[in-house]
Amino acid sequence: MTTWTPASMPDQTGKTAIVTGANSGIGLPTALELARHGAHVVVAARDPEKGGEAVARILREVPGAQVEYGRLDLADLDSVRRFAEGVDKVDLLVNNAGISMVPRRETKDGFELQFGTNHLGHFALTGLLLPLLAARPGARVVTVSSDAHSVGRIDFDNLDLERGYGRMSAYGRSKLANLLFTLELQRRATKAGIDLKSMATHPGMTATRIVKLGPFQPLLGVFLQSAEAGAVPSLYAATSPDVRGGEYFGPKAKVLEPSQAARSESTAARLWDVSSELTGVRFEKFANL
Repeated sequence: MTTWTPASMPDQTGKTAIVTGANSGIGLPTALELARHGAHVVVAARDPEKGGEAVARILREVPGAQVEYGRLDLADLDSVRRFAEGVDKVDLLVNNAGISMVPRRETKDGFELQFGTNHLGHFALTGLLLPLLAARPGARVVTVSSDAHSVGRIDFDNLDLERGYGRMSAYGRSKLANLLFTLELQRRATKAGIDLKSMATHPGMTATRIVKLGPFQPLLGVFLQSAEAGAVPSLYAATSPDVRGGEYFGPKAKVLEPSQAARSESTAARLWDVSSELTGVRFEKFANL
């Protein structure tokens, strides 16, 4: 297929898009291009100052853009609920924010930080916004995963990784959870008859702060692709008329095959139930499935 670029994006006028972590990394160009193409964009980020700076940059590049900041800390379920309560319409949710390969810490609610932020926070946010998404024909949920999911393993007896914590293995586990959630969300939406597409992306190795190169950090932009290139899979999944729910897109919008572990329906169903129990978010639209 011809390489897709944001210039190919259909007009997004009339649509409301929420992009988590849109203050930096690939989230910022994702939000920028959606705004450039007419969407009303909510820059959802933890830090009000950085979120405001992102809004200001988007307005500089796209004068008159419909863009606003919304405070969202995915490592705090109370913050997730407050954010969701302030939303009255959403056509597109881009679950983009994430942390990578940090020392073992816990969220405000006591979950291992990478799993709690990258997966549970987005699980809760999506569930809380599902009634609004279901009310908008053609709604989409795009969740940023990674090829690191292939090294992940879901151990339901050690979800908080109190035993055997490793930075990379914890990150891979959170990205595997992102893919399991994406595919299970599509299965449940289809079964419930909801007009919603759920897709995952792998941005590729991108020069963002989430990549840690130790003493070689200053060379980040030399060896890795730009944040703008890393945003392409998300933008393609979010807007292309050619995508199907349950697909997984990589660099240059190429369709990728999730790992065997990510395609396990039994693991996905169990992870869904456990995530619902941990977060208290029930996905009421799917209650009778």
